[in-house]
Amino acid sequence: MHFLLRATPNKYTRAMNSFQAKFDPSIWKVVASIPAGQVMAYGEIARAAGYPRYSRMVAAAMGRCPEPLPWFRVVRSDRTLAFEYGSDSYREQSLLLKQEGIHFEGKKVMTATAEETLDKMLWGPRDL
Repeated sequence: MHFLLRATPNKYTRAMNSFQAKFDPSIWKVVASIPAGQVMAYGEIARAAGYPRYSRMVAAAMGRCPEPLPWFRVVRSDRTLAFEYGSDSYREQSLLLKQEGIHFEGKKVMTATAEETLDKMLWGPRDL
């Protein structure tokens, strides 16, 4: 019976592996570059990595990373934490962010200062 569970490579799995080989490292690089005291949403990470329509794949790519990433700096687009409110994972993410100086307003993450936005850190000051 176990032979039925073995997937044989086909053109679709090979294409996905090829995509993943490019996508995953670009996601890892962006997540690893999130500075302490800042957060990014899944969609922002996907855009910064050059894959603006792939925000739903960011968490899976992070899970495949062989090195530890600052996973706790990744939040939802509405700036709430990525886990169910009150869960152990939620409490852990909240604690790690608070240790970096992040404050919360209700369930939403409030970053250190408005002056030091992540866009400014990643892309530099806007040209006027």
